[in-house]
Amino acid sequence: MAEAIVFWTLAVLILGLGIMVISARSAVHSVLFLVVNFLLVAVLYVMLNAEFVAVIQVLVYAGGIVVLYLFVVMLVSLKKAPERYADPRRVAWTGTLLAGAVLLEVVAIVVASSGGGEPAATEGALGAADTPFAECGAGPLVSCNTEQLGWVLYTSYLIPFEVASMLLLVAMIGAIVLAKRHL
Repeated sequence: MAEAIVFWTLAVLILGLGIMVISARSAVHSVLFLVVNFLLVAVLYVMLNAEFVAVIQVLVYAGGIVVLYLFVVMLVSLKKAPERYADPRRVAWTGTLLAGAVLLEVVAIVVASSGGGEPAATEGALGAADTPFAECGAGPLVSCNTEQLGWVLYTSYLIPFEVASMLLLVAMIGAIVLAKRHL
């Protein structure tokens, strides 16, 4: 019962802070609300026994991404008036269409997931009984999820991991080159 109360409290706070992020008049306040939102999502991950994901949430999102946002806020001149569009309703229609598409996707996921009884047990790399870490806990991602995740990441998914790191490196270098031109 206590876990349900904590979950729903976190859910309400996360949604409220998400609304405050997009409705704040100051960009700095918006970024601060985003930091608190990311930290509360990390607390939610800890509740779900996903400590590794919680640490990554704090390091990558609450640390790196927010610093990136703050640099953008500092580099962009906020003293200029916003651009005037010929049709101010154009953005509202685009947002409404995108929100409708997301709602349809959520409904499709709910309908597809409610189709059967109990899901069949899958023998994945994280939950297979023959993994070297089968003695860690009762099930996948229970007590030594970081060790299991590292094992799978650096064996089965090594190439996609390296490709993603190279793409991030290229994007970072491109952002530095583009920012250097404007400074």
